[in-house]
Amino acid sequence: MNEEFRVESDLIGSREIPACALYGVQTLRGIENFEISKFHLNEYPLFINGLAITKMAAAEANFQLGLLTPEQHKGIVEACKEILDGKHHDQFPVDMIQGGAGTTTNMNANEVIANRALEIMGHERGEYKFCSPNDHVNCAQSTNDAYPTAIHIGMWYSHEKLLKHFKELIASFRRKAEEFKNIIKMGRTQLEDAVPMTLGQTFSGFASILEDEIKHLDEAAADFLTVNMGATAIGTGICAEPGYAEKCVKALCDITGLGFKLTSDMVGATSDTSCLVGYAAAMKRVAVKMNKICNDLRLLASGPRCGLGEFNLPAMQPGSSIMPGKVNPVIPEVMNQICYKVIGNELCVTMSGEAAQMELNAMEPVMAQCDFESVDLLCNGFDTLRTRCVDGIVANEDKCRQHVHNSIGVVTALNPVIGYKNSTKIAKEALETGRSVYDLVLEHDILSKEDLDTILSPENMIKPVKLDIKPRH
Repeated sequence: MNEEFRVESDLIGSREIPACALYGVQTLRGIENFEISKFHLNEYPLFINGLAITKMAAAEANFQLGLLTPEQHKGIVEACKEILDGKHHDQFPVDMIQGGAGTTTNMNANEVIANRALEIMGHERGEYKFCSPNDHVNCAQSTNDAYPTAIHIGMWYSHEKLLKHFKELIASFRRKAEEFKNIIKMGRTQLEDAVPMTLGQTFSGFASILEDEIKHLDEAAADFLTVNMGATAIGTGICAEPGYAEKCVKALCDITGLGFKLTSDMVGATSDTSCLVGYAAAMKRVAVKMNKICNDLRLLASGPRCGLGEFNLPAMQPGSSIMPGKVNPVIPEVMNQICYKVIGNELCVTMSGEAAQMELNAMEPVMAQCDFESVDLLCNGFDTLRTRCVDGIVANEDKCRQHVHNSIGVVTALNPVIGYKNSTKIAKEALETGRSVYDLVLEHDILSKEDLDTILSPENMIKPVKLDIKPRH
């Protein structure tokens, strides 16, 4: 070995490894074999933390069973703690999308932890007789239980991150609902005038349909707390000692403070990736609703002169290279695109989940990549939409009221007071003349302006009411 490289060997042969690298020969082969995407493990810190927690829990169990020396145990645990502190993440350069059902990722973790443990123990990197990636860091494990367990842990923490950003966006919609609670506007169904409502109700509706998804996300994430540690290769527990699985899961709980539990059927669980499918589906539900909301924001803010123009979105950048003064709704537009990507990722996860064969699902790497990516996309999208759009929305109150006064649909709100005959007469004349229902009701002296404004006041538009108002004739 020269000063720039060390030599490591595996089943395939010997290779030179950069002396500065904590990873080893099997990681190097994975780097070379899987130059597939721009999605690398070191871009997903919560997944890396999941790997570190998994390896730390395994080390605790193996030490209790007498399979690791005190020095090996101490070195492995300290190396894992350093990773959890954010160190060495650059040493996880493998592509997230890989063949081998995650073996490259598992070995990347094993090698980084082993080499850092060796340094802590006072040895050189690569001196694996003192602490081996396979024999010690991976003791009593297979990729087929350690890798999905790490995914589960990483996805649980990703879920917690997602909820934080999601709830902040919901709170922003709630604030706008309160701010706009007294602004009357027209509701619309099938893009046609419907009946009056308040702009606050529109934004409250946005907040409510999103808030409903929190329970679905929580329910889907709960599955991540069930793991198959101790299953080893196919669920039979080969190469693990009796009691290892229980000790390992207890260590997971002690390390994280979370309520991890062992699956009831190791063989079934080892090929089952339905928790990833379920969480992708929960995110898809959010994406579908977010897409609807962003479409509404774009429609209701359309204009500024020839659209609906009920409110103004913050102007974030010039909208055209040829049309002076044009400003586009770029923030809702980018959120729309994020939603399409999340929906597409869900399809990939679903198809990959269906691809399990016999005792394993070799497609789990792309499932993990899609779920972790969707969380990141949604978190970034929620923050961007909140800070660069929703928080800065300004209502056009006069335009909203003008739409109500000019709408034929407003006659529906008058029907309980003025009766069907008067309502039909006014609606027909409004359609024929192009005049507003509001003006015609006053012109025909059916209601006083005071009574008409009372009927159309925001407080009488937001819930069923009984008004003591009678028509003049």
